[in-house]
Amino acid sequence: MPDAPPAARVLVVEDEHTVAAALAEGLRHDGFAVETAADGLVALDLGLNRRYDLIVLDLMLPGLAGLDLCTRWRAAGIGTPVLVLTARDGEQDQVRALTLGADDYLPKPFSYRVLLARLRALLRRTGPRGSTSLVAGDLVLDRAARTCRRGTAEIDLTPREFALLELLMSRPGRVVPKAFALEQVWDGALAAGETNVLEVYIGYLRRKVDLPFGRHAIGTVRGTGYRLDPDGG
Repeated sequence: MPDAPPAARVLVVEDEHTVAAALAEGLRHDGFAVETAADGLVALDLGLNRRYDLIVLDLMLPGLAGLDLCTRWRAAGIGTPVLVLTARDGEQDQVRALTLGADDYLPKPFSYRVLLARLRALLRRTGPRGSTSLVAGDLVLDRAARTCRRGTAEIDLTPREFALLELLMSRPGRVVPKAFALEQVWDGALAAGETNVLEVYIGYLRRKVDLPFGRHAIGTVRGTGYRLDPDGG
C-alpha cells in the first residue's frame, strides 16, 4: 500500500471563475490538493468543517466579505494560514487584513510563481495542518514537529498514520465517517481494490497508540466510522 505523505490541502476562495480555475490548475500541477469556493458563506462552512493546510482568500466576495470570513475563522479557533489575494492593495487594506488574522497579502495582478513561493513559505513556517499540538489525555500529537507520544514514550508513525491520527484527534469525541477519512487522508490516491485500507491503518494505529499502553482511545462506530476518546482512552 502506498504511504507517501498526503498532499497539502488548499482552499481557494475566489469568485472570479477564470482566476479560481487557473489557480486550482496550477496548484494541482504543483502537488497540492485544491478545493474552491466562490461564495463567502460556502467558504465559511468549509473552513469550519474541513481541514486545510492553507487558504487563499479574496476580499471581495458575495455572501460574506473576505475579512469577515477571516475574523470568523480566527474567532472559532481555526489557525489555518491565510494568504489574502485581492485587487485592493492600499496600505490600510494590508494592515487591516493582517490585523484581522491574515498571514500574508498579495495584490492583484500577481505572479503565480510569487504566490507559489509564498504558500510554500507559509507551509514551512507553520508545518502541515498548522503548528499547535493536539492532546487527548496523555496522547499528544505535535503537528509542527511531526511527533507523537504517550506520556514520555515516543511513538513512531508513518506519514499516513500521522495524518489519520491527526484527523481523529482534531475531532475528539466526534464520529469521523469512513468516506470523510478516506477523502481527507488519502485524497483519491488509492488504487483499485484498496477498499479496506482505512480499516488496515486504524489497526496499525491501535497497535501503536493503544495496545502497548492498555488503552482504547480509537473506537469503532459500527457502520459509520471511528471516534477518538477525548481523554485518550
